[in-house]
Amino acid sequence: MTSTVPGTEAPNSARAADTGSDAEVMLRVKAGDDSAFGYLIQKYRRPMVSFMYRAARNPAAAEDLAQEVFLRVYRSRANYEPSAKFSTWLYRIATNLAVNYARDTRHERPENVVNIDEQDSETGLGLEIPDTSLTAEQAILQRERMAAIRQRVQALPERQRMAVLMHKYQQMDYRQIAEVLKLSESATKSLLFRAYETLRVQLKEFV
Repeated sequence: MTSTVPGTEAPNSARAADTGSDAEVMLRVKAGDDSAFGYLIQKYRRPMVSFMYRAARNPAAAEDLAQEVFLRVYRSRANYEPSAKFSTWLYRIATNLAVNYARDTRHERPENVVNIDEQDSETGLGLEIPDTSLTAEQAILQRERMAAIRQRVQALPERQRMAVLMHKYQQMDYRQIAEVLKLSESATKSLLFRAYETLRVQLKEFV
């Protein structure tokens, strides 16, 4: 994935969309405004890299996949219609890409790949930064718990896994996830219930 994402070179892109919703900004991209696209990249790049990292468990792949998401958004600009929130459309593209990547690399992924620079949302700490308030035994147990959570989430069926990633780590609500996955809200709640119940049972020794 060596293509350059248009808009990344626009230093004033943050000012290009002072007003209007993201969907309106994307309509400006559709009309040929690359600085508006730069604004969307600045706004969504970090959440997208984070989402892709948790989906791929590979920092380098996460960067490439996030760039590919924005490339697909840009290539699809001529056909864009604001029938849903921009973020819903963006995460639908990202989810499809992440699922395809997971299927293509199922036999290549290591068990526990971590990014030592990433701050863990469970503890608020970097994975390699010790919490001095913990004893050595507590610190070991904490790391084992984090590794177990990641491993069990990775092992969930693809649709459940993507729903959990969006719900737990991207703070998306049931309605947003339902729109991304093209499910009803009740089906999404059921999907997440099954996923969390599976995790609860499998992680009971850590709870």
